[in-house]
Amino acid sequence: MPSFQQSPPAAEALPTAALRLPPLPDGLAGVRVRRSTRRRKTVSARLEAGEIIVFLPCGLSTSQEQEWVNRMVERVVTKRARPARSDEELARRADEIATRYLDVPAGCELRASSVRWVTNMNHRGGSCSVDTGAIRLSDRLRQMPDWVVGYVLAHELAHLKYAGHGPKFWALVKHYPQAERAGGYLDGWSAARSSTPGS
Repeated sequence: MPSFQQSPPAAEALPTAALRLPPLPDGLAGVRVRRSTRRRKTVSARLEAGEIIVFLPCGLSTSQEQEWVNRMVERVVTKRARPARSDEELARRADEIATRYLDVPAGCELRASSVRWVTNMNHRGGSCSVDTGAIRLSDRLRQMPDWVVGYVLAHELAHLKYAGHGPKFWALVKHYPQAERAGGYLDGWSAARSSTPGS
């Protein structure tokens, strides 16, 4: 077996040319594999700046790497597509969206006093009480993709800065990366519901 003078540093991003990367949904830029000499058995993955980063131990065969990349990408994509189920998860998601997309352009931290699902909101996706900072999302949104729920949270968080729907409000909301797509999704969903008897 050949020996190498230098081994790659731990967690160095190496080419993934030998791997067949699975197709990704909109909003994800790609997949990057990081192999680490410090890892022995554990495999993990996370979202980082729109990419799925898969962390693998060094020494796996190409087929083992392929299997793990497929498995971890599927896990991240599934988790990303699943909306937050509890009020606590929803509040964490709101804080994440504010931190990642809205705080800097808003020039301040946008934090709701509370965020929760409600079952008595039939004609709107969400609401924000500017006085109390409380955000409420319609339980009907639970059936929608996470990026749509995220958009509604971004919309309501933006009301903590701007009460109305003026140009500055919409400029802030557009910092959420899938704002236009999610707005179209909700428009289509509303149109479909309004044309369905008994909805």
